[in-house]
Amino acid sequence: MLDRTIAPPIHDAVEFTLSLKAYTKHVLKNGLPVYAIHAGAEEVLQLELVFAAGNSVEAAPGVASAANFMLRNGTQSKTAFELNEHFDYYGAYCTRSCYNETALVQLHTLSKHLPHLLPVLREMLTESVFPASELEIYQQNSLQRLQVNLQKSDFVANRLIDAYLYGKEHPYGSYLEADHIKQLQRDQLVAHYEQFYLRGQAMLFIAGKLPDNYVEQLEDAFGGLTCTPMQFPLPVPIPSPVTDKKYRITNDPNGVQGAIRIARPFPNRHHPDFIPCMVLNTVLGGFFGSRLMSNIREDKGYTYGIHSYLQNHIGETAWMISTEAGKDVSEATVVEVYKEMALLREELIDDEELLLVKNYMIGTILGDLDGPFHIIGRWKNILLNQVDEAYFNRTIDTIKKITAEELQALAKRYLNPDDFYELIVV
Repeated sequence: MLDRTIAPPIHDAVEFTLSLKAYTKHVLKNGLPVYAIHAGAEEVLQLELVFAAGNSVEAAPGVASAANFMLRNGTQSKTAFELNEHFDYYGAYCTRSCYNETALVQLHTLSKHLPHLLPVLREMLTESVFPASELEIYQQNSLQRLQVNLQKSDFVANRLIDAYLYGKEHPYGSYLEADHIKQLQRDQLVAHYEQFYLRGQAMLFIAGKLPDNYVEQLEDAFGGLTCTPMQFPLPVPIPSPVTDKKYRITNDPNGVQGAIRIARPFPNRHHPDFIPCMVLNTVLGGFFGSRLMSNIREDKGYTYGIHSYLQNHIGETAWMISTEAGKDVSEATVVEVYKEMALLREELIDDEELLLVKNYMIGTILGDLDGPFHIIGRWKNILLNQVDEAYFNRTIDTIKKITAEELQALAKRYLNPDDFYELIVV
């Protein structure tokens, strides 16, 4: 019998053995790959169609995101209202998202309703008409949203830092301006849709409590699409270097807070230093107990929160530090960031802090494996970034085995102030 007067033993997360549940791959008759995770206790599923239709291939700024958004705004037989009403009737949730390289259409639904929703989803992908009236509403809403956002220092900072890092002509560095939205034309959206959805490249991901005949259902719905399998690498231009690295922007003369971004170019996931630097980034600013949080939030009280991260791009990426601080302490915040970088270059991380970081990272990954939607998300990231299927295991192994000496060497290589772009927007 279990003795409840004795506390169970405590184990560090690094002692756990983690594995990523394997996917099942199917190929539709048109060659489109389907990656499936059949798991979970609830009768729900997530279906995601990924197209190589992001802003890296658009003919004019804003076309890719507008075309993606308006897929649900009218087909040859249904209005936008009728499409939305159909998904609402079945309690389903259909979203669209557009990124640098890819554009997504995602469906969340009860598993039993999949037969009622797939035909409408297919209709969106093959019979969208992009009504001029809906485009006008989209433009009005986008302009209003942009006008409001441009008053926010953090929004402006996010736009500008990427433009400095990659160049404004690069897909990662470009951003929408009011004129771009005003100049959108229906024929531009139709051309993008025909080239990158009807005749584009795609792949499918499905996860959850899957019906026994889900492959047949997907075949009926999407096996006749004229798309082709995703080809890699996706087209991403090489960024142009920018020589000036320090920027101070006044966005609101009466503002009391500054948006701070400190960032440097960084290799993508194929570089051998990427996974080890994820550990170093966690030490620096990747969680609530990080160096930056302990210093700039807890000790100095300059900010409510500060974090650092490696951008998740398929092409070359960046190491970013982001925070908002009081206008009068923004410059001091930048100084403290560089001080923390110097400490990581000059001093070894002690065993207790390193174990804390490792336990946090393993624990986070363990939480990400809780449920089929998280698992398929992990696989999607691996497949889209074109890393091999052992990438997950290498990540776990690196987190568990990396030493303080290795982290110090990485800090000396990558955490040098001269390599960072520095921006404060007030």
